[in-house]
Amino acid sequence: MERQFEDVPPVRGFRWNKGDRSFPGWYYAVTTGDHVGYKSWLERDRLILLDFDPDVVGIASQRFWLHWRDGGAKRRHAPDYFVRLADGRARLVDVRAEDQVDERTAEAFAATERACSVVGWEFVHAGVRPESGPTRP
Repeated sequence: MERQFEDVPPVRGFRWNKGDRSFPGWYYAVTTGDHVGYKSWLERDRLILLDFDPDVVGIASQRFWLHWRDGGAKRRHAPDYFVRLADGRARLVDVRAEDQVDERTAEAFAATERACSVVGWEFVHAGVRPESGPTRP
């Protein structure tokens, strides 16, 4: 049986711990008719923009691990959002403020972008909420 990425459970949960610096939660997306997890307010804001985008027909958070080797080291990354577009295309969206992208994160985003290009998906690094103009991620 074939399943789409947006229909499988996330690879990791969303936890709330008192005193955490992040703000995880669940957002009810009208697009999916279900809750979608987020790990920060920046991710939540991007999720809201995705939910209002008429080209988006599916949104899912952290649906798979991407594994690769960085030199001799094993690495993995769970992209923040898998997005299905109305025309059937797929897009991965990673949300991280520009000033929070260290070398290790930049390498993870580059590996994700390379993997997307191999399978014909789009990759977007969403750094900050757009102040004006189009709301497309």
